Amino acid sequence: MTFSVNQLEEARRALDAPLYADVGGDVDVSFEFSPPKSEKSEETLWQSIETLCPLGPRFLSVTYGAGGSTRDRTHATVARIARETAVPAAAHLTCVEATREQIDAVAQEYWAAGVRHIVALRGDPPAGAADYAPHPGGYENAAALVAGLRRLHPFEISVAAYPECHPSSADLAGDLDNLKRKLDAGANRAITQFFFEAETFFRYRDAAAAAGIQAEIVPGIMPIGSFAGVQRMAAMCRTDVPGWLARLFEGLDDLPAARQLVAATVAAELCRKLYAGGVKQLHFYTMNKAELSYAICHLLGVRATPRQAAAAA
Repeated sequence: MTFSVNQLEEARRALDAPLYADVGGDVDVSFEFSPPKSEKSEETLWQSIETLCPLGPRFLSVTYGAGGSTRDRTHATVARIARETAVPAAAHLTCVEATREQIDAVAQEYWAAGVRHIVALRGDPPAGAADYAPHPGGYENAAALVAGLRRLHPFEISVAAYPECHPSSADLAGDLDNLKRKLDAGANRAITQFFFEAETFFRYRDAAAAAGIQAEIVPGIMPIGSFAGVQRMAAMCRTDVPGWLARLFEGLDDLPAARQLVAATVAAELCRKLYAGGVKQLHFYTMNKAELSYAICHLLGVRATPRQAAAAA
């Protein structure tokens, strides 16, 4: 049997690469949650928060429903994180279906609750609307929202980035121009939409640097709890689902434990490749469940410390 030079080189790299146990653990992580819809889902959410807090995340973020539909639940969740944990809370805030005064009032409420970090987003069109249209008297886009928040308080501000282009952007150049406007308006960092191949992020990072963007760009990681659910989300946000990923999840619909093991392996390998490419910050879309994100962090060398565990308790 003969091997090509490329095959031999690939085999050498695979053999020389460190096992997960040798990854340094020098990774900063953050976790995203959605506000609970019921008493049972609230219990699940807080169990997840209590599980993940001992890992010492940079922040815990909470999403904001379309048109502010989860405003009260988002505020209650973020305020409780700020009040009951030692981890900074980050509140999502969108421009959809609200005036500037209404959005400013929400931001003021967050500040009063001790929340110092906002994830500023334009937001999706309201249900039934084909395209986004600014609310009369509202912030026209995320860059304007960032500038408005900067006028209110010295918030830490994160914004969204799209390695495979936002669905409403004509091309990558225009999408990067929009990201640059958000950062120039005062945002501290960008967090990406989820993706499934490390090269997708590296190409985007290079393109952003070429466009003059120097701010931190944090990869968003989506552990796959439900492959069908991820396919639906990917279709909405123009994220590519590679064929090899679909093949890995074939036949696992009725085997949740096996599916979870595959999901953790896939996401951990993605994170390891990102780490090998110099990425030291990761943001996990948890879907309010802790196990997958915790397992991936463990494989990357992130460990709970007694002090962090005590603070979470």
